[in-house]
Amino acid sequence: MSDMFLLTRQQLNRIKPYFPVSHGVPRADDRRVISGIISVIRYGLRWKDAPKAYGPHKTLDNRFIRWSRVGIFNKIFRELSRHSGARDCLMIDATHLKAHRTAASLLKKGQYPAVLAARKAA
Repeated sequence: MSDMFLLTRQQLNRIKPYFPVSHGVPRADDRRVISGIISVIRYGLRWKDAPKAYGPHKTLDNRFIRWSRVGIFNKIFRELSRHSGARDCLMIDATHLKAHRTAASLLKKGQYPAVLAARKAA
């Protein structure tokens, strides 16, 4: 996959001190998994739609959930924003909206007459 996003070694080394210590079984390649998580978030994909080059989607999902719960990503973002220059605030938007498949037909069925009247008047 030629357009696959991968963190550089320098980028990984910068955030690596914030990774938790692995206990027991060695975890999957951090560079590949973190790059996969970033890619999924960046493009708004579902975990199961992550490119296969990043490994199993369940690995990406599990690592993101576990590390988010213990604050690993908060520490990483704090570190990255600390060296970003003159910014006082770093905002990350992870908004995801999902509409039911029948939501588009509610106006046609007359469920919201005030909206229909406003559209006809315009």
